[in-house]
Amino acid sequence: MKYLWKLLLVTLLVLLVVWIVWKPGRHEIPPKEEIPKKESVVVNKPARVDSIAKSNTVDTLMYQQRMLYLLHDSPSKAWPVSTYYPLPGALLPFNRIVAYYGNFYTPRLGVLGTVPVDSMLSRLKETVALWEAADSTTPVIPAFHYIAVTAQRSPGADGKYRQRMPATAISKALDLATQEHAIVFLDIQPGQSKLRDELPLLEKFMSRPEVHLGIDPEYSMKNGRAPCSVIGTMDADDINYASSWLAGIVKQYGLPPKILVVHRFTQGMVTNYKDIHLQPEVQIVMDMDGFGGVAKKKHTYHSWIAGQPVQFTGFKLFYEVDVATGGHLMEPDEVLKLYPRPIYIQYQ
Repeated sequence: MKYLWKLLLVTLLVLLVVWIVWKPGRHEIPPKEEIPKKESVVVNKPARVDSIAKSNTVDTLMYQQRMLYLLHDSPSKAWPVSTYYPLPGALLPFNRIVAYYGNFYTPRLGVLGTVPVDSMLSRLKETVALWEAADSTTPVIPAFHYIAVTAQRSPGADGKYRQRMPATAISKALDLATQEHAIVFLDIQPGQSKLRDELPLLEKFMSRPEVHLGIDPEYSMKNGRAPCSVIGTMDADDINYASSWLAGIVKQYGLPPKILVVHRFTQGMVTNYKDIHLQPEVQIVMDMDGFGGVAKKKHTYHSWIAGQPVQFTGFKLFYEVDVATGGHLMEPDEVLKLYPRPIYIQYQ
């Protein structure tokens, strides 16, 4: 009897040892909280992405998809540009912007001044519809690209060869934008003035989330000449100043990222493009601003916009001058064949 009890005790001890050694635990299945989360997409992060809030994962993935789409799913050594992922509220590249350019005081500067307002608004809606039909994957935002500071052939009272538009004119553009669910770009043609002297005067408008900025090197007369006598120029330092100023506005007023459009159609209009600094609060569009025939416009785009990459690209179409000088106004389907596909479209 004692032998049986001893045998039973030994058996129990052996079973206990086996259970301890082989029980399910960390050696087989990690605790639930330690199981690695499944990654839906492998993200190749640009060098500067760590500064962006990691809660922006969905936008990040969409951003990569949209950038590849702009590149016809064929990235190159130059494109896409390695930069920050977009901050919440960024418009690009999730939307395409179709803008009407000009000034309410004269038809010479663009479509905003060539027709009555109601007719212009109807035409803009038709143009937006054309782009939506040509690229149904990209929502289109209408915009008014209003010249708030216009270059002048005469020096004016202060000798700066530029004229600032009154606040009432700028407010008219903002009111139209509100009415049409559009955004606004305020454009600066500095003449012999400087961006440092012009931008602070626009702060009350730029503090609004729907207002963005355009700068025009063609009319930046650093050589002391009058506007329109020769083509002007801006350096990377000028663009960096404008971008940093906008970033400060975004931070000060808690706004979504601003867009900075830089016009360009020659090599000399923008110098040291490689020194243009990108930052998450500002999205930079280099806009092909030249007129003429289709071949000429494509060459300009490939040379100075696509060929000297900064961040995003834009393309300008001239209702009258393109037809008069080149015999044809490019259709959306033609523009969308460019590499990269422009995300900002401007009509003058």
